[in-house]
Formats: sequence, structure tokens, C-alpha cells
Amino acid sequence: MAIRATTETKLLDAADALFFSAGIGATPIDAVLEKAGVSAATLYRGYPSKEALVAAALERRQLAWLDVWDAAIERAASPRDRVLAVFDALESFRLRADGARWCAFLGSAAEYADPPEEIARAVARDTAALRDRLRDLAEPLVGSRAAALAEELLLIVSGDLAMRLRGPDSDTTVARAIADTILQAHERAGTADA
Repeated sequence: MAIRATTETKLLDAADALFFSAGIGATPIDAVLEKAGVSAATLYRGYPSKEALVAAALERRQLAWLDVWDAAIERAASPRDRVLAVFDALESFRLRADGARWCAFLGSAAEYADPPEEIARAVARDTAALRDRLRDLAEPLVGSRAAALAEELLLIVSGDLAMRLRGPDSDTTVARAIADTILQAHERAGTADA
């Protein structure tokens, strides 16, 4: 028997708030149940394990992140700005009430030497979405260099997210400037190749 949508929202809200701020390992399932105000029996009707709940919270977070990124892309004035919109989206997402101290996906991956399958899949989906979107956005500007540029931008995005652990007041200014420099280098190289 499935759980009601309102109960699921309470569970995912509690999981998101606790797992992605205090840590998955440091958060007992009882703390999630208490914060959500639901019973263990209710939880396990919807999620067979703590890891399944973490994966569901990650999937919901990814959808929210992609909505924020889509909005940033829509506001972009040029193809270059569309590529760099990922940094606008990172800044917008960070300022949200449900924004975490740093990336929930990086944090979840870092907690496990060998992540459970559900969590590994959620992290892999997020990584693929980042890589694929960056490549697709870059292709009109750099053509066949788009895949290489996407890998470089993915590294910059990940580094920017990790820097939030060193300084919670950091913003995306430096990461965006580095990304723009790399984007220009790819554009010049593409022109030279032509």
C-alpha cells in the first residue's frame, strides 16, 4: 500500500532537511520520522529502506534544481549566457530556503566508500543531467568541442559547490569567470580548427 501524497511530502521534506544538512550517516531514521510526524510503519510502506528515502529525496531535489536551471536558461540573453546560466542557477538555488550547505549529491556520494545502488543511481543521474545539458548548451558555440567543454564546466561546477564548505558566503563569481575564460578558449580553438 502506498503512502498519501501529503505524507510523502512530509517525509521527503524531513529527509531533505536532515540528510542534506546534518549528513545521512549522522541522521537516524527516527529523527526523520519525528520531524515528519509519521510512524515507521508509514515510512516503510513507501520506502523499503533509509537508502530508498535518501534516493527519493535526491530525485525530488534534482527536479527542483533542474527547474531553477531551466528558469535561468530562459532568462539568458545569448547562447553564451545560456551556457553560463548554470552559475546563475547555482546562486539562485543556494539562496532558497531548501538550499543545502553544499551539493546534496556530492555530499551523498562522499558519505559512502561504496554507495548503495539507489543512491549511486541518483548521483549518476544528476551527473549525467549536468554533463548532457552543458554539452547541449555549448554545442551551438563550440560544435564538436562541446563534450570536452562540458567535462571542464562540470569540474568547475563541482569545485564551486565544494568551495561552499570552505566559505558559506562564497558565490559563483570566480567559477563563472573561469568558465567564461574556458568557453572563450574553446570558441577560439574552434575558429582556428575551421
